[in-house]
Amino acid sequence: MDLEFNKREDQNKLKLSEINRLFKEIKQGGGEKRLQKLRDEGKMTARERIEYLLDKDSDSIEIGGFAGYEMYEEHGGCPSGGVVVVMGYVSGRQCLVVANDASVKAGAWFPITGKKNLRAQEIAMENRLPIIYLVDSAGVYLPMQDEIFPDKEMFGRIFRNNAKMSAAGIIQISAVMGSCVAGGAYLPIMSDEAMIVDKTGSIFLAGSYLVKAAIGESIDNETLGGATTHCSISGVTDFKAKDDKDALNRIKNIMKSVGSYEKAGFDRIESFPPKLNPENIFGIMPVSRAEQYDTLEIIKCIVDNSEFEEYKPDYGKTIICATARVDGWSVGIVANQRKLVKSGKGEMQFGGVIYSDSADKATRFIANCNQRKIPLIFLQDVTGFMVGSKSEHGGIIKDGAKMVNAVSNSVVPKFTIITGNSYGAGNYAMCGKAYDPRLIVAWPWADLAVMGGTQAAKVLAQIQESTLKKQGKEISDEERQEILDSITKKYQKQTEATYAASRLWTDAIINPVDTRKWISMGIEAADHSPITEKFNLGVIQV
Repeated sequence: MDLEFNKREDQNKLKLSEINRLFKEIKQGGGEKRLQKLRDEGKMTARERIEYLLDKDSDSIEIGGFAGYEMYEEHGGCPSGGVVVVMGYVSGRQCLVVANDASVKAGAWFPITGKKNLRAQEIAMENRLPIIYLVDSAGVYLPMQDEIFPDKEMFGRIFRNNAKMSAAGIIQISAVMGSCVAGGAYLPIMSDEAMIVDKTGSIFLAGSYLVKAAIGESIDNETLGGATTHCSISGVTDFKAKDDKDALNRIKNIMKSVGSYEKAGFDRIESFPPKLNPENIFGIMPVSRAEQYDTLEIIKCIVDNSEFEEYKPDYGKTIICATARVDGWSVGIVANQRKLVKSGKGEMQFGGVIYSDSADKATRFIANCNQRKIPLIFLQDVTGFMVGSKSEHGGIIKDGAKMVNAVSNSVVPKFTIITGNSYGAGNYAMCGKAYDPRLIVAWPWADLAVMGGTQAAKVLAQIQESTLKKQGKEISDEERQEILDSITKKYQKQTEATYAASRLWTDAIINPVDTRKWISMGIEAADHSPITEKFNLGVIQV
């Protein structure tokens, strides 16, 4: 029995169970009382609607579940950003479902709500996936209108995307199942098909109170913009559903009639589970982010039959490059090796650090995968690029830039799993959020920051100490430690996986055992979108 393995396993599983506990709370939306109120009104909750719509016993993944976590507390919070986004299957067709959660501020749009909706549309556009909107929203949350209304990546962008998706032939279906007001009224109407639920659904640019205030007309909301009005008089909607289930059944029927799609042509064969139990990940990963481990063991827990073909195994050893299969799909893996290695020149190299030789190797491997039309998986546990005179003189900036060039210009789909650290420029080179991964997820213990907590806190503490000295204040060792502890605590909070997920820097915090499912569903989605761009590395310093 390996005691160290068991200790790691216990502590890492505790972290996962804490994430699961938090997520269970988040799923309650505005709380059980508000959810029950929706049911009493004859409506289903957002999550009930999605559950009913998706095919039974089929795989699904939730995107942005932690959005808004510990944000907007002065406004009462915004669990899951007030909207639920799931990738799954309806009538056997893979698609995205976006459902407003009316239990959270009547489905009003916070800044994070807009960001999450845009992320859902981005996924649909990149992968040419059908998208289904289940609308139940009071519109923009007025106290924060300045942060959601006027800028490029805000509310208005959603309707622009509706129009762009329509022009690109990406299917959009909407069901108005509650309020749909003001600018938000355009979203369902810009979809290919729009339906409305009788009695509970309503669509209008301005409600009865605003109409009265603006033009003096007295009218009730139902007559103004109810289901009968829009299906029989205005012709705004295509179908009147008698209740939520009736509307969802109609969406299922529409999805049944959807024709086949042109595929990108990624290779897939029969799937085999890994020979190494994926649960072993919990025992392999150290609890401390500074400790070493062998990343090859992690890869064996993810890929089919635990088999892979390593590229240049004896060169640039701090990055592992390998081709393998995940759930039958052919993939190229770029992973940070976290154990201490010896280079071909006999020099010791730190695990998790990108050196010139490893950046050079990764650049070539990424180019090879583009040449062979193989999707890329990045397993991130990176502390950054190597520093110091030896590295600088050896051209680390040039070699790092080559890798960033390759990642940026890669045309095959990219998927990023943050397994441990994600620090500084290492985050960029290993396909961080800014480099358009189709999906980016983190394991429960992941850390995202410009640099590690200990180093950053020491730098910030030194700056603070220097400022106090300039003011003529001498500080004791106790005060110095106090400053360091306070900075460390604050900084550490900002590096946690939940902090990143709440701001949608990652799409989800996942159970490591589900990594295969996320990669497989991601590649299946990407297979809907043929590659049209030519791979071109651009100008690189050789």
